[in-house]
Amino acid sequence: MTFATYVYAVRRTGGPEIHSPGHDGGGPVRLLPLGSLTAVVQDVPAAEFTEEALRQRFTDRLDLERCARTHHRVVCAAAAGAATVPLPLATLYANDVRTKVVLEEHAERLSEALHRVAGHVEWAVKVHRDTAVPVLEPETDAGAPGDPASEEPATGREYLARVRDRRATRERRQESALDAVDLVDRVVRTVAVASVRRPLHGVELTGRDRPQVMNGAYLVPRDDERLLTAALDTLRQDPRLSGFAVEASGPWVPYSFASVALTEGAGRDGAPA
Repeated sequence: MTFATYVYAVRRTGGPEIHSPGHDGGGPVRLLPLGSLTAVVQDVPAAEFTEEALRQRFTDRLDLERCARTHHRVVCAAAAGAATVPLPLATLYANDVRTKVVLEEHAERLSEALHRVAGHVEWAVKVHRDTAVPVLEPETDAGAPGDPASEEPATGREYLARVRDRRATRERRQESALDAVDLVDRVVRTVAVASVRRPLHGVELTGRDRPQVMNGAYLVPRDDERLLTAALDTLRQDPRLSGFAVEASGPWVPYSFASVALTEGAGRDGAPA
C-alpha cells in the first residue's frame, strides 16, 4: 500500500509527543522535524486521499464531519503542548521529503504565525437579536401577508405613509444592530489583541429564530481570559443591548489568526508537484 504524508499542524521544535488517534487506516500521529519547527503528521493511505477520493468522500456529510473532527482533535492535542499553527483540512504531500521541502519554503511565515499566537487563544463572540424582538417579514410594498397593515390602503397617501413607516422601521432596526455590534466589538477589543469578522450565520445554521448580527473571532492573551469573561458579563447587563443576546465560546485553537497559505506545491492528491 502506498502512503502519503498528511500534515495537521506546525509548531516549535521541542514540544512533547502527541498521543492522539489520527485518520483511520493510517499510521500513528508523529512529529516530523523541520529545523526550528516541527510538523505534526500521519502516514495515510494515498488512494483514500487523492483529490477525487476526497471530493467523493466530502459529499457525504458524515464522512466530512468525521474527517474534520479527527483533524481538529489532533490539532488540539498539538496545541496543548506548544504554540501551534493549524493547517487546512486535507493538507497532504507525497512523502516526508516533499513535506519538508514545502514547509521549509514557508518557514519564515510559519514562524511569524507561531509568534503571533503564542500564549493566546481564540474566542468566538456572536450577537443575535433577542427572540422577544419581532422579525420583519421581507419587504413588499403591499405589506406582510396576514398582517392587518397589509390590507389594501384606502388612499394613495395612506399607501405612501405605510411604505415610509416600513422603511423607517427597517432603518431603525439596522441602526440598532450596527450600534450593538459596535459596542460589543469595542468592549471585547479592550481585552483582545486582534479580531476578525466572519460571515453571519443564517437560521439554517444556527437553528434559532434569532437573526445573527455579529459573528466575530478574537485573539485573547491566555492570561486575560478572566477579563474577557468579565467584559462579556458587563455587556449582557448593558441596557444599550436591550433586545440583543451576546454569546461567546472558547477558548479555541487560534485558527482564525494562524492561517498560512502554502501556495507552493501544496495539494490534496497525495502527490503534489
